[in-house]
Amino acid sequence: MKQYILVLLPLPLSRIFTYEVSSDAFHLAQIGIRVAVPFGKNKIQTGIVVGYTDDVPTEYEVKSIEFFLDEEPIITIEQLKLWKWISQYYMCSMGQVMKAALPKSFLLESETTLVLKEDSIYSQEDLTDNEFLIVEALENKAVLKIEDIMSITERKTVMPIINNLIAKDILTLKEEVRERYKPKTENFVRLHENYANDNDLRTLLNTLERAPKQKDVILALFTLRAKYGDFIKRSVLIERSQSSSNTIKALLDKEILVQEAFRIDRVKSNKEKGSELKTLNTDQQKAIDNIKLGFENSKPVLLHGVTSSGKTEVYVRLILEELEKGNQVLYLLPEIALTTQLISRLQNYFKHKVLVYHSRYTTNERLETWNHILASKEPYVIIGARSAVLLPFSKLSLIIVDEEHESSFKQFDPAPRYNARDTAIVLGQLFNSRILLGSATPSLESYYNVKSSKYHLAQLKRRFNNVLMPEINMVDLKQKHRKKKMKGHFSDTLIAAIQECFENQEQVILFQNRRGYSPFMECNTCGHSPQCPRCDVSLTYHKYKGQLRCHYCGFHTAAPTQCASCTSNDLSTKGLGTEQVEQEFKELFPNHSILRMDLDTTRGKNSYQTIINQVENQEVDCLVGTQMLTKGLDFRNVALVGVLNADSMLNFPDFRSHERCFQLLTQVAGRSGRTNKRGKVLIQSYSPDHQILQQVSVYDYHTMYKQQVEDRYQFKYPPYYRMIKITFKAKDITRVQEAANWFYKGLQTLESVGQLLGPEFPAVARIRNQYLMNIFLKADKKHSIASIKNHINKVKSSFESIAPYRSVRCVIDVDPY
Repeated sequence: MKQYILVLLPLPLSRIFTYEVSSDAFHLAQIGIRVAVPFGKNKIQTGIVVGYTDDVPTEYEVKSIEFFLDEEPIITIEQLKLWKWISQYYMCSMGQVMKAALPKSFLLESETTLVLKEDSIYSQEDLTDNEFLIVEALENKAVLKIEDIMSITERKTVMPIINNLIAKDILTLKEEVRERYKPKTENFVRLHENYANDNDLRTLLNTLERAPKQKDVILALFTLRAKYGDFIKRSVLIERSQSSSNTIKALLDKEILVQEAFRIDRVKSNKEKGSELKTLNTDQQKAIDNIKLGFENSKPVLLHGVTSSGKTEVYVRLILEELEKGNQVLYLLPEIALTTQLISRLQNYFKHKVLVYHSRYTTNERLETWNHILASKEPYVIIGARSAVLLPFSKLSLIIVDEEHESSFKQFDPAPRYNARDTAIVLGQLFNSRILLGSATPSLESYYNVKSSKYHLAQLKRRFNNVLMPEINMVDLKQKHRKKKMKGHFSDTLIAAIQECFENQEQVILFQNRRGYSPFMECNTCGHSPQCPRCDVSLTYHKYKGQLRCHYCGFHTAAPTQCASCTSNDLSTKGLGTEQVEQEFKELFPNHSILRMDLDTTRGKNSYQTIINQVENQEVDCLVGTQMLTKGLDFRNVALVGVLNADSMLNFPDFRSHERCFQLLTQVAGRSGRTNKRGKVLIQSYSPDHQILQQVSVYDYHTMYKQQVEDRYQFKYPPYYRMIKITFKAKDITRVQEAANWFYKGLQTLESVGQLLGPEFPAVARIRNQYLMNIFLKADKKHSIASIKNHINKVKSSFESIAPYRSVRCVIDVDPY
């Protein structure tokens, strides 16, 4: 009897596929288990069993599965429910959610290989030179990959040659399936059983008198056996005996030692007892009581606590309560840099109960963390960036979203374009978990939910130990330039404040929200500025590499010495980036050290930690960086924060620019004066009287919120309206315009639910040689968002069936901010 299962594939397809399973194997088909299935022409895909069916589809031939990959499910029922919600809310396929959620090591790779056909008969005269080379290689090596063929023939296009050999019935193609996951192993050694008794051992030591280094290894092995048992890690034995790999190899060759490779866990565990908790002050205890009141009312809680008010200690107490109950806690952070510093703090308290999951970890490390959470019944606090919300939790009782206002929680590309903060709230509802959002500068949407009684509010209005908030002063760049009191981009006021800090042996943070040396180069003769050949944007000058780089597509070229347009040598850089701040600082303060924290200096797995350690250990006097600096970092000796130019944030063409400017400046100001002494902040600007800067200077979040929500209501923006952005991409600008206009006409009936804007080119209208056009839909919240999305999907389905538009990619982004 044939039986059928429903299989979800990691593909951008809207449907779930039916596969046949033999009756004797059907009991293995548990929901959430991986299965290898044929898909397309000779391809193998990894799917997830998501259900069963008796209905056999007629539109395609139902194939049999290849084999099951797991004995137990790797996906939970709650995860599948969350994937379905993400798919429906963010208008993407469940397959795209699956691909984003699963570590890549879970997905089998299928690779095309070539083999000679059995009993194939051919004559050398019938073969071309390239065909002969391939056949000759296959006679010597049974299997070849496509790249092997390319190497043998020294050609990039080899499929015509391969197709000819297939047509001549000489070779055939096979799909080779291989597992991506590779367990981590380490070499251990032990004494050979030939030397188990004392007499044999005594004889051995006597024979090694002429090889003292080898004898030292054997003696060290016996010393270590008391601690580790029979098997000793090879690297530990080498270190203890002060020998080398060659010495160990010699003992292995003589069969005195035996070596075995053991699988080890990449998830490191610290079994030591945790540190004692800090004593909470009155404000923190009141905040905890208030948070629990919100939990009792089954509402998400927003903790609005000023910078350095001790929010982390509040989180620690709540985490401890859940761990003592045997539950899991998810602690979401917007940036890996924050994760790095917080791991150290939480491991001090919870030791082996801390697990970490983010993109800087290797895919094998992430897979082992995934399996650890899935299989272990122990309580854990799982710290991670955005993707950690997709892990296979089982006893999740508390979700903490720290720095909840951060845009880094939003995934922009590829799909699913989800917001981890909002997804965490839905995840909490699935598990009936408590949800705590924390920030010194809450997003307008979250604070609006407080005002609408959807969220409960808890507050920490004072810094820990009643330290005063940093004193914020504005520096008018117009006046400083007029009075010639600038040295590069540093005002005399900022220079004097930095000098005072150094005299007091204190540290400084400098903030400039743009990496590189300068945003662009310009010819002073003709005004030409080098542009990216693939994007409509100027190339950014990176001095430390001597390159011009595109921050959109990654294109780079050597920095020119003369103008490409008029050949003039009179070139200059315009604008300010972190590299230039670093260089000017070194010229102004040659006796003081500086580090830079931006995307260019933090690409390595441990680069964040290295920089953070150097600042924490006071090995560096100044840290300059981009918005990475604003995100909750805790440096105890920083007394001054300098903002080189606040105007670029104020004038950015985005409806959230004023809110984000307030958040960035308030957060970076909070890095100053985090111990007993009041810190100082200097913000340089050409518009020091701007209302946002004035609100920042007195920490007036409430006035900022009131003014911004009034503007949002007037101009139909969130939190009063929902936004959906539809982007069209293609290499042909005319085709993009035609496609966007066609789609717009299909949406015009939606104008009754809000406002339809576009189609229009964005500020950067071409990226990676693809032209972009956007349509924005603003929908009043009183209208059904489900019916609106349903209408958009119908229009998209019709759009994709039109042949001329198949070269145009349509991307839908729900809540695109």
